[in-house]
Amino acid sequence: MFHRRPTGLESLGDHAGVSIARLGAMDGFARAVLVGVVPLMALQALETKEAVTRVYLLASVITLCITLNFAALEHLLQRRRVVVLSSLFLIIAAAVLYLGNGLSFALGISLRSAAASMFSICLSLYIMDYIGKGDLSRTESRRQFYAGSAWLTGPVLGIWLWNHVAGWGPFALSAITAVFIIAYFLYLRFGQNPVVRPARRPAVNPLRVIPRYFGQKALRIAYLITLTRSTFWVTLFVYGPLYVVEAGLPDWVAGGLLSFVSALMFLSPLVKVLADRVGIRRVIIVSLTLCGCSVLALFLVGEARPVGLVFWILASLGAMCLDVLGNIPFMRMVKPRERTEMTMIFSTWREGSELLTPLLVMLVLLVTRFEVYYLVLGCLLLVAALVCSYLPRRL
Repeated sequence: MFHRRPTGLESLGDHAGVSIARLGAMDGFARAVLVGVVPLMALQALETKEAVTRVYLLASVITLCITLNFAALEHLLQRRRVVVLSSLFLIIAAAVLYLGNGLSFALGISLRSAAASMFSICLSLYIMDYIGKGDLSRTESRRQFYAGSAWLTGPVLGIWLWNHVAGWGPFALSAITAVFIIAYFLYLRFGQNPVVRPARRPAVNPLRVIPRYFGQKALRIAYLITLTRSTFWVTLFVYGPLYVVEAGLPDWVAGGLLSFVSALMFLSPLVKVLADRVGIRRVIIVSLTLCGCSVLALFLVGEARPVGLVFWILASLGAMCLDVLGNIPFMRMVKPRERTEMTMIFSTWREGSELLTPLLVMLVLLVTRFEVYYLVLGCLLLVAALVCSYLPRRL
């Protein structure tokens, strides 16, 4: 049985998608202003790439525990309060990251990641409850377009504030933006024709849901798409700034790189048009292939060099297409009665990638040089492209 849409939302029509996109853009900006600053600060404080990797690994374990218990958290607080809590996590994380050092970075990073995960799950549930299956492609395209504006300005602005205004500047801006998220969300919740409604569902034990999720072939493939895509983004946003510094380029280039690849999200309407013409499945396969081949090229380049930025950008182009279309296989193939439970598991792709990335890096560093990690990641992306050939031709 399909969920019945709230009457107030139906009267909003297309405005529901716009409101959700705006909310997502504000959340993106709150995180984007710190995305280039945090790894550089961690490198300054911890001194080595290996120590930075260990901190991110610890943070990902903490975040995974929070995400797997989302259903219990939603049942305890209700979904609207989880959205507010995610913004409060952003505020606390900004303070911890600025004031802390050493292992306290793990707490700050895990709070930021948990906030992103909680917000992402809630947003996905609102989209599936309020947006028809036929409008998913347009909604995701619009959401990425709005997010593009946030991620275009956020990284470079954050590093500029950090270098030229005050060390606390980007952290204060992130916290202030989180306050605006709460204010706008409450406006949507309590304003005229509210876009969001309370969610009352029984809590589910995640350990009982995991076998049911991965027992479905289509959902396994959907998870692999988002896991490998997100693993690339984690690699870029953590090791991309370090790559820039190791290549002998100034800090502002790191922010410029992250902002430039984020600006690729403005191409999302073109991705939607392409998907309408040739099919979502084909675009996903080509995008994974482009991303994988570009990462393999980084392995062939070897030690960090300025020319490597070209391959980071090409890989980001493929990942951007996956940002637009990568969630659609799950949204279209999940059973409506299992949305909350399955979304709770599906959304662990974020924590899974944040755990998988530093884990793979640490394993690689135990036996060889860091650049071999690019070979491993590139192969994973190409395997995902091959597996996607088993998706239904009409998504």
